[in-house]
Amino acid sequence: MTQMEQARLGIITHQMRQAAEYENLDPEFIRKGVAEGTIVVPANINHKNLKARAIGKGTKTKINTNFGMSKDKDCKEYELQKLELSLSMNSDTVMDLSIGGDINGLLTMVIDKSYVAVGTVPAYQIISEKGIFFTVEELFASIENQAQLGVDYMTLHCGVNRSSLELLDSSERIMNCVSRGGGVMLNWMRKTGNENPLFEFYDRLLDIAYKYDVTLSLGDGFRPGSIHDATDKHQIHELRVLGELTKKAWERNVQVMIEGPGHVPMDQIAANMQLQKTLCHNAPFYVLGPLVTDIGVGYDHITAAIGGAIAAWHGADMLCYVTPAEHLRLPSLLDVREGIAAAKIAAHAGDLAKGVTSFEEKDNQMSRARKGYDWLKQREFAFDTIKFDKYQKDGESGDKTQCTMCGEFCPMKN
Repeated sequence: MTQMEQARLGIITHQMRQAAEYENLDPEFIRKGVAEGTIVVPANINHKNLKARAIGKGTKTKINTNFGMSKDKDCKEYELQKLELSLSMNSDTVMDLSIGGDINGLLTMVIDKSYVAVGTVPAYQIISEKGIFFTVEELFASIENQAQLGVDYMTLHCGVNRSSLELLDSSERIMNCVSRGGGVMLNWMRKTGNENPLFEFYDRLLDIAYKYDVTLSLGDGFRPGSIHDATDKHQIHELRVLGELTKKAWERNVQVMIEGPGHVPMDQIAANMQLQKTLCHNAPFYVLGPLVTDIGVGYDHITAAIGGAIAAWHGADMLCYVTPAEHLRLPSLLDVREGIAAAKIAAHAGDLAKGVTSFEEKDNQMSRARKGYDWLKQREFAFDTIKFDKYQKDGESGDKTQCTMCGEFCPMKN
C-alpha cells in the first residue's frame, strides 16, 4: 500500500513518524495531511535508507537541490560531491537531472547514498538514450526502471498535451517553452502527430507510481521563462489540466505535488500561489524560484531567493534552488553551495512570515549569540558554515574574538 492509502486507512507509517519527528509535529497531523493530499511524504518502497520528510501544508518550506551529468561533463564522482554537499547543508530533497553519461550508474549511487528523497525527470534519460523518436513502450520502461531503482518522486509533464500545443499557434510569449522535459514532450508530439503518452496513458503511469509508491511531481511544461509571460493563458491552462490529473491520482491513492513558475514579478507571486492552490485542490506546490527579474544573470540565486521568500510566505511548500550559474552553465560545487544557502534563507524567511517557524527557534538565539560574542553558537545557526569559517578567520588585527568591521568599537562589547 502507498503512503496515501495507509493514511486514509488511519495508519501512521514509519515514514510519517520520521517526517513528524524531524519537524517536531504530531504524527497524526502528517497522516491527516497525506490522506487529504495536502501533504506528501515521498518514499519509494525500494529506497531503503530514506529518512522521510514531509512537504506540504503546515510543514516547514523545503528546498530541493539539483545536479546531474551532461554529454559534455559526465563525471559521476563530481556529481556525487554535489550530493554530499547538498546533504551536509541539509537539502530536503535532491534531483538527479542527468542528460548524459552513465545515467543509471549515477542514479543508483545517488539513491544508495542519499537519505533524503531523490527525484528525477525520466524524459531526460529517454531523450539521452533513445533520441526524440522514442516509443511509448520505451518511455514507460524507462519510468518503471527508475521507479524500481528507488526514485521517490518524478517530474512528469503530463499536462503538456495536444490542447496546450494548439495554444502555441496564437502565443504572445517571448519564450514559448523553457521546460526541458516539457519541451521533450512537445517536440515528440510535433514529430509523431500523437498525443503526449503521459497524458493519454495516464492510468498506466499511475499503475507504476502505485506499485513503487512514487510521488508524482506534475511538471509545469509551460512555466513562464520570462516575467513577461507570467500568469498567462498557457500557464493557467496547464494548471487546470494538472488539477484534473491530481484528482485522478488521488483516486488511485497516489501522492501528487504540483510544480510551478518560473519567472514571476513580485506583484504576481501571491496570486500565483493562490491560483495553484485553487486549481489543484491544495496539493503541495513546488516552485523554481520564482525569479523576480530576467536580468539577474550571474546572480540568479538572489533573484530566486527574493521570489522564493515571497512564494513561501504565500503558500509554496518547496523551493527548487537556483544557483549563480543558472542560464549559463552546469553549476560548480561553489555554485551549489551558494544556491543552497540562498534557498534555505528564502525558505526560512517565508516560514517566519507565515508562522510555521517561530523567531525563538533560531533567529532570537542567533541574536543572543551575537550579543554574547558566542562564535560557536553563531556558527551553529549559519546556513553556510564554510563561508562562516572563511569570513570569521583571523582579521587584520588577528583577534578571533571580534570581527574587523567595528573592532574595539563594537557596540556589543561597549
